Amino acid sequence: MGQVRVDLTISLDGYGTTTDQTPEDPFGQDWNRLQAAYVATRTFRERVLGQTGKGTTGLDNDYAADYFEGIGAEIMGAGKFGLHAHPGDPDWRGWWGPNPPFRCPVFVLTHESRPSLEMEGGTTFHFVQTSAEETLERATQAAGDRDVRIGGGVRVVRSYLAAGLVDRLHVAIAPILLGRGENLWAELRELERGYKVTSEIAESGTIHVTFSR
Repeated sequence: MGQVRVDLTISLDGYGTTTDQTPEDPFGQDWNRLQAAYVATRTFRERVLGQTGKGTTGLDNDYAADYFEGIGAEIMGAGKFGLHAHPGDPDWRGWWGPNPPFRCPVFVLTHESRPSLEMEGGTTFHFVQTSAEETLERATQAAGDRDVRIGGGVRVVRSYLAAGLVDRLHVAIAPILLGRGENLWAELRELERGYKVTSEIAESGTIHVTFSR
């Protein structure tokens, strides 16, 4: 059996979501600020954008590559899939085009019942109405001996952390202040107990902090 993992980018003040989205700009400019170092990496550009041989290759890229390594299944919230922006739209297939970067079964936690969606490259989205624990059990079975990633958003990640179900948490702390949004650390006082905590600073100024059992 593999581990349960989280990889998340947050601001210096702990926020992992943004609040400046508009219908014309569904991610918002704050998302660009928050994710700038990750988006600049060679791994992101190859895996997500399909660009070969472009992007940074330093410490940020090392963590970006590790993000995809060894993952056998993913759990995400309805917001990460984009159902909040396209409620009841049967044609909505997520943000990532026909060949999403996950390449494994993805379990989307939602109140909206939808048939499973098989995409190119090995990604299949399953839309589930089960509890966090039940969904993790299903994802663990699907992953086999590989890891399960809790992919976000912040509330989903926080629920798994609060339940003590995460074996490894990696946060990339971007050197920006957001001042609002969903705060990863809310109600998680003394989370560091029971984990070994290490940190590294990348060339971008991003601080990579890892909590490992």
